[in-house]
Amino acid sequence: MEKKKTYLYIYVCMAALLFVGAAISLSVGSAEIGIIGSIKLALSGIPGIGQFVDISAYSTMQRYIILQVRLPRVLLAALVGAGLSAAGGVFQGIFQNPLADPHILGVSSGAALGATIAILFGVQVSVLGIGTIGVCAFIGAILTIMLVYLIGGMKKGANTIGILLTGTAISTLFSAVMSLLMSLNHDKIEQVYLWTMGSFSSAVWVKVCYVAICEMICLCVCIVLSKDLNLMAMGEETAQSLGIETARIRRILILVVSVMVAACVSVSGVIGFVGLVIPHIVRFLLGDDYRRILPGAILGGGFFLMICDTLARTVTAPGELPVGVLTAIVGSPYLILLIKKKLA
Repeated sequence: MEKKKTYLYIYVCMAALLFVGAAISLSVGSAEIGIIGSIKLALSGIPGIGQFVDISAYSTMQRYIILQVRLPRVLLAALVGAGLSAAGGVFQGIFQNPLADPHILGVSSGAALGATIAILFGVQVSVLGIGTIGVCAFIGAILTIMLVYLIGGMKKGANTIGILLTGTAISTLFSAVMSLLMSLNHDKIEQVYLWTMGSFSSAVWVKVCYVAICEMICLCVCIVLSKDLNLMAMGEETAQSLGIETARIRRILILVVSVMVAACVSVSGVIGFVGLVIPHIVRFLLGDDYRRILPGAILGGGFFLMICDTLARTVTAPGELPVGVLTAIVGSPYLILLIKKKLA
């Protein structure tokens, strides 16, 4: 009972941090609106609540900045951070590897190649308001999953080593193809490079809804299977002796999580280290039970990437840093510590 209270306290603190971080992120920018004003304007856009919030003191421009520029960006950053962090936690459990991250199966390389093709060749396509680059990135990521599925022989219950090696090989191949395409199109290298480093500058409400729906479905599946994931983390033979169909559960989780990562990457570009760093911090706070790790990873990942994006758009204002640069600055030293600990 005491442990449950401790875990609940941690969840409450993480949720409070997320809310405070969102309020600060909304208030930071070239237009000074303030935290209280930002919260009021954000609440005014919620159906059923907005009518009780007095925003008469704020101009039309201030309302537009909060509701159409900052709020979608803050929410999208939080959603992508939550998705990547939860995906990292699941992959670390599936592969029983503390260095596993959301891009381990080459999903990000497939998305990057799809986006590169869209940028370099001027592909014109739009689905449900999602632009050309996002659509092509998502298609590239999904095709990569299918390719890993076919080559890795997941239908036959291939072991995790084979799946990992297949993902690594395909990722390397796609990265090489992308580099080749960039070298043949020097005039668009910068645009491709900026996309591959990640950004939320193009955040709009349709992207927020799209990612939210994808994540809601995928995370529900992961949470339902979190008990099975706990047993799988104890070892293949142990899980099978307890009646768990490890090959089927692994296949479902890999496909579901990869689709979630594809949705995140398609709207943000490639952002590394979120799914590597946050799950380990959450595991330190909440233990090794994935029924606790996943909710914690969602809250922690959302807060982390939201703060990183806020720094990315304010540190060099009026310019903007790629958010992937900041996550790499934080994540790289942590990765080195993990490797050092694992080799010790």
